[in-house]
Amino acid sequence: MTKFLLKKFIKNDGDAAAPEVREAYGKLAGVTGLITNIILALMKGLIGFFSGSIAVIADAFNNLSDAVSSLITLVGFKMAAKEKDADHPYGHARIEYMTGIVIAALIILLGFKLFSSSYEKAIHPEPIAFSVLTAVFLLVAIGAKIWQTVFNFSLAKRIHSGALRAIGVDSRNDVITTSVVLASLVFGYFTGINIDGYTGVVVALFIMYSGVMLIRETSRPLLGQAPDPDLVNRIATLIREKDGVMGMHDLVVHDYGPGRLFASVHIEVDAAEDVLKSHEVIDDIEREAMRKLKIELVGHMDPIDTKDPLVYELREKITRLLIDTENVVGMHDLRIVRGEHRINVIFDVVLALKGAENKTEREEKLLNFLEENIKALDPKYEIAVTFDTDYTATL
Repeated sequence: MTKFLLKKFIKNDGDAAAPEVREAYGKLAGVTGLITNIILALMKGLIGFFSGSIAVIADAFNNLSDAVSSLITLVGFKMAAKEKDADHPYGHARIEYMTGIVIAALIILLGFKLFSSSYEKAIHPEPIAFSVLTAVFLLVAIGAKIWQTVFNFSLAKRIHSGALRAIGVDSRNDVITTSVVLASLVFGYFTGINIDGYTGVVVALFIMYSGVMLIRETSRPLLGQAPDPDLVNRIATLIREKDGVMGMHDLVVHDYGPGRLFASVHIEVDAAEDVLKSHEVIDDIEREAMRKLKIELVGHMDPIDTKDPLVYELREKITRLLIDTENVVGMHDLRIVRGEHRINVIFDVVLALKGAENKTEREEKLLNFLEENIKALDPKYEIAVTFDTDYTATL
């Protein structure tokens, strides 16, 4: 069924970064969810009304809220696909992230409402009418929600969408909710013990918990989370494969929404090489990053002195000093400035994010360590160290 819908309604589904493709996926998920959830809400509402089960009625309202979530998904993906304008030069793609947060907030609100009504029902239980027909309808609803879960997770995986993943989690919650409701009805029918209200309380707590976890997950891109390590490695591979590139560092990736990635990086080249040739290499890298990775990359040319034997010697010795030092990723930008009475040794040291809470303390310890060991090589050496923190990956 999923393959049929994708073939019917999604054109060029392989280009997930394209705004029009993402919008088509969001529209398909939204319309499918809207129709199926309205049908399920009406069906469960009738079952709950005739059986007198608060848990079934609450589950019906749950499906009604899912229909609203599907409508929000439709609107969210439509707005996220809007082109950039004067007020939003980086586009509107982050609206997709915000859509996921709104859906998660609705899940929490629904859980709270369900908790209130279920708690009241647990204190003041009422008789429930149960029939085989009720069980059959609820089993059909569970089957429909299982398909919805698989469908939404499949779409979310195809375009890496937090909003569609939120819809999938909501559908999974409905499978659990309706299954627990059905189990409580069957239990009450065979034992005569009414646990309808207590079941509703448990389900409500689970729904609220999943909503909180969803907000935590969907808000990460908006808060500036570290880029995907796989993406970082793909950028690094693209850069390092180019002839004339000696290394790279200080990669920074900014996420303005799916398909709206911007990055900057320092690209090391031989200082003795023709500057126009090195500039052409970096231009080629920037164009390939856009074509292959859909990233607007800005490369900073960082010339490395390969002719000065002292630079080469000190780079090797400092690298050996740092290689076994905890939380040190590497070093770069080594420069030598010779004076009459001293030799300034200037370089950057890259520290891992781990242990960043003790940043000042660990930098002071490392600086003292480097000063002591480098001066031991020659008393004329005076070091000037800049500490960088690596927020991406070891490059």
